[in-house]
Amino acid sequence: MWELLHRAGVPVGICGTLHTYPVPADVQTYSFYLPDTFASEPTAFPAELETFQAFNLTMARASSRNVDTAIPRGAALTLLRSAHRLGIRPGTFGALAQQLVAERRKPWLTTRRRSFQSLLAFDVFDTQLRRHRPAFSSFFSNHVASAMHRYWAAGHPADYDQLNLGEEWLERYRGEVPWAMQRADEMIARLADFVQANPGSELWIASSMGQGPTFAQPLETQLYLEDLPAFMAALGSVSDPVPADRWTERPAMLPQRNVRVDPEFADGFEAALRSVTVAGAPLVFRRADDGFFSMDWGHSNLHDAPDAVRVAGQVRDAESLGLRVVEIEDRSDTTAYHVPQGVLAMYDPQLPVSGPSQREELSVLHIAPTILATLGVPVPGYMQAPITEMISA
Repeated sequence: MWELLHRAGVPVGICGTLHTYPVPADVQTYSFYLPDTFASEPTAFPAELETFQAFNLTMARASSRNVDTAIPRGAALTLLRSAHRLGIRPGTFGALAQQLVAERRKPWLTTRRRSFQSLLAFDVFDTQLRRHRPAFSSFFSNHVASAMHRYWAAGHPADYDQLNLGEEWLERYRGEVPWAMQRADEMIARLADFVQANPGSELWIASSMGQGPTFAQPLETQLYLEDLPAFMAALGSVSDPVPADRWTERPAMLPQRNVRVDPEFADGFEAALRSVTVAGAPLVFRRADDGFFSMDWGHSNLHDAPDAVRVAGQVRDAESLGLRVVEIEDRSDTTAYHVPQGVLAMYDPQLPVSGPSQREELSVLHIAPTILATLGVPVPGYMQAPITEMISA
């Protein structure tokens, strides 16, 4: 959608929205452009944003499942020196300092560091928004979804027929989803203030999916693929090995691992993957065009199963394949997961607030064409029709 707007001459600013990497060749013609955290390098525009992106990517990679309490000194000092120019507020650093103090008393609160990455990013976005005032801008945060995935059961224990996480776990993490929601509420309040101060502006809040309870069982360990080169080399014993210069790692959210294999080696690599079993079940993976493979790891509680991984029927030591059984610090599995029903909330201070009786179900496929039409950009024929009531409003 942002590409269609940009091609039509609409000023566009992007911050963290998914699928915004690789950056476009004409990135300098955007108002601002900060790609998502799956980017493989810290390219951004204006160039000052690259300082933040370098720090952001480093922290995201280190804390994908367990939070890494180490802070990369060099990247952090560079970020601090650039904080004023980036627009990171003193209050945000103050809240981060309070967080670090709180962790000393309650170490399990380190899980909130994931949210602080979003708070820092929002300061950067807010500054760019007010500085450049593009006709369309977007900001993405995953911190609420992350808290819901892990800690829904702590706040809503009655949602489960079986609850085996213990009272201590429930008490420890009961406040995590509300805490994350409060941070989102603060972001929304700042954007609402911006809209109120700029007549003609609208705030759209879209959660393409919602969440609902799954199961509440303790997660002691997960199986992760940590050494991808070792894994690729080990599979060479099953089929023709893929030379090191004929495959590349692609970003993914743990426990997935993605790789692109040169097409001439793709069939052999697929055959090798089909020979891998974990806990008696075939490894789940998907193959897409051009030799792209996405593998699902993260198998639960295999710390007492030394023979869990097999290749071509033979038991293999996990570490010899680049795999590691990782202890999960908060013992939280996915106690909630996505459901199709999400939320679309729109705020225009010049219009009356809609009550619950006026809310309707809307396909997510209508959102992009409606935004395009609202901004006067022709809607491509492959899209759904825009919602005319939303435009006329």
